[in-house]
Amino acid sequence: MPKRDPLLVKLGQSLKRHREAAGHSQEYLAELADIDRTYVSDIERGNRNPGIKNIARLAKALDITTAELCEGVDL
Repeated sequence: MPKRDPLLVKLGQSLKRHREAAGHSQEYLAELADIDRTYVSDIERGNRNPGIKNIARLAKALDITTAELCEGVDL
């Protein structure tokens, strides 16, 4: 199994933290953001490198800014 990118792992942790704080399931967040639930799961596990449009959609669905979702996600 390939090693996961630490940057993607941090983004996934941030997404999961914000999703849980909002009280949303992965399925409900995916519905709000109009993306597939498995994609949300893959992002949270650090297995996906989402594009900026999907990051912005997820942030909007969580009612936070893209910057808030990406806070602490740096090299």
